[in-house]
Amino acid sequence: MKFSWRVLVLWTLPALVIGFFFWQGAFANTPADMGKNAASTRMTYGRFLEYLDNDRVAMVDLYEGGRTAIVEAVDPDLDNRVQRVRVDLPANAPELITKLKEKNVSFDAHPVRNDGAIWGLLGNLVFPILLITGLFLLFRRSSNLPGGPGQAMNFGKSRARFQMEAKTGVMFDDVAGIEEAKEELGEVVTFLKQPEKFTAVGARIPKGVLLVGPPGTGKTLLAKAIAGEAGVPFFSISGSEFVEMFVGVGASRVRDLFKKAKDNAPCIIFIDEIDAVGRQRGAGIGGGNDEREQTLNQLLTEMDGFEGNTGIIIIAATNRPDVLDAALLRPGRFDRQVIVDAPDIKGRLEILEVHARNKKLDKGVSLEAIARRTPGFTGADLANLLNEAAILTARRRKEGITLAEIDDAVDRVVAGMEGTPLVDSKSKRLIAYHEVGHALVGTLVKDHDPVQKVTLIPRGQAQGLTWFTPSEDQGLISRSQLKARISGALGGRAAEEVIFGRDEITTGAGNDLQQVTGMARQMVTRFGMSDLGPLSLESQQGEVFLGRDWTTRSEYSESIASRIDSQVREIVEEQYQATLQMMRDHRSLMDRLVDLLIEKETIDGDEFRQIVAEYAEVPEKPQYVPSL
Repeated sequence: MKFSWRVLVLWTLPALVIGFFFWQGAFANTPADMGKNAASTRMTYGRFLEYLDNDRVAMVDLYEGGRTAIVEAVDPDLDNRVQRVRVDLPANAPELITKLKEKNVSFDAHPVRNDGAIWGLLGNLVFPILLITGLFLLFRRSSNLPGGPGQAMNFGKSRARFQMEAKTGVMFDDVAGIEEAKEELGEVVTFLKQPEKFTAVGARIPKGVLLVGPPGTGKTLLAKAIAGEAGVPFFSISGSEFVEMFVGVGASRVRDLFKKAKDNAPCIIFIDEIDAVGRQRGAGIGGGNDEREQTLNQLLTEMDGFEGNTGIIIIAATNRPDVLDAALLRPGRFDRQVIVDAPDIKGRLEILEVHARNKKLDKGVSLEAIARRTPGFTGADLANLLNEAAILTARRRKEGITLAEIDDAVDRVVAGMEGTPLVDSKSKRLIAYHEVGHALVGTLVKDHDPVQKVTLIPRGQAQGLTWFTPSEDQGLISRSQLKARISGALGGRAAEEVIFGRDEITTGAGNDLQQVTGMARQMVTRFGMSDLGPLSLESQQGEVFLGRDWTTRSEYSESIASRIDSQVREIVEEQYQATLQMMRDHRSLMDRLVDLLIEKETIDGDEFRQIVAEYAEVPEKPQYVPSL
């Protein structure tokens, strides 16, 4: 536990106060003058009477109502010196005063002071005062914590982070790879800076902009860039921060947020993950949350109600636009929907250039080659890729990031952490034939993506891997390309059957077969690439949204379902037989490639193609060169 002077003082001070009161209480009934003149020795009452009879008492001071006396007496044992002693007098001794008068002894009676009652009262108040003080300090401390007791009065207040001058440290120059989205949002910045430029021709400021795209494509980064460029007040909040378990709290927070925004207009409100509060109303099964629906209703009213919100621009981000309420998406609330998709090769190169600014790259590293090798990577993926490469460089104690670190980082990001290499055994040879089968089909089939490398080094759950690099960013895929990919995925199973026999095939092709079945089924049911004709029999859907998709019926009859299954089997069987024949025709080539792969454990694409070219004709494949 960390030592705290504040805690020490907090507990020491009450202890000192309590000790002080107890000390005062102990002497509460002792008069002040008796404390000053108190005798150091005591004398019994009988001895005192004896001294009194022998005229050895010079003076007597009575205290505490006659219960105690301080006596000045001549002590014969001390050479007749005067000594002050204390005598405890009996309660019933009325004759003492008479006797003192008879002996002409000077005496004085001191009145009793009533301090005891006061100190007793104060002593009784010590514990309540300390208890109240401790509770106050705890209450004050917890009130500074989010959700603490002190926040009870602010429960319905907005939790949006507010910046009068948004200094996010991000500008449009720091966002790359999504030029179309930047252009759309650049107009929003111009609206905020120079509204007269648009109002002069009758244009009005858009009320809302919805950023839609997969995770990691830069939606939140774009919002930060807008805030940094516009230089206007900026509110940022997550959709989940509106919804609470108590009905009405979320709506209260929405009202408070827009009230603050109107006081600081023109301004920007950024709502991240708006699907947490903007899901469709009346979802029915599993979706009836009154609190969330009231929050959404209040948000709809604030965005476009009777009052309006002149000067407030709402920017929201989501990766699930399909579950948002239709009333939220209409013009007047979100006038623009900006698609922030995964970048193409040109965009990936621009993103890599941004993230490579603070990285020390070796002269031999080509960012264009990295961009070509990373199709489908988002901006977050590319940032993570270069960071992993930098970590590997530091771990290997190199001065700059080389291609070796880049390659290892790509493999780590895509397939997982590198495992322990397999020892030379039957299992390793079987895996080698499996991977060579994939790579051989990818090299000999014209419409297949070219091989980037083949390796036997385990990564993640895979014992071996074959990497393919697309020749271009493919938005459209032809039927021949789909069939080529099916053949490539079946190459591993075909090689196992040709080399080891049907009884020795393994479970290593399990994931390959899932991909094959999925591609073949989409060819039949979605793309109309079968004998059933140009029919789309299944829609592309993600997860079932309860209340909307729960009662969705099948879009075709049982007889069509049977024909679909037949067509899927026919496509897969046709490609599998062609792949088996390819493996039989190039048996000697496979043996040589496997021996080389076992020896080196990794073969790059160029070396693989050179060896294949010695045995068969390698078809020309287009090389994509981006216009940068």
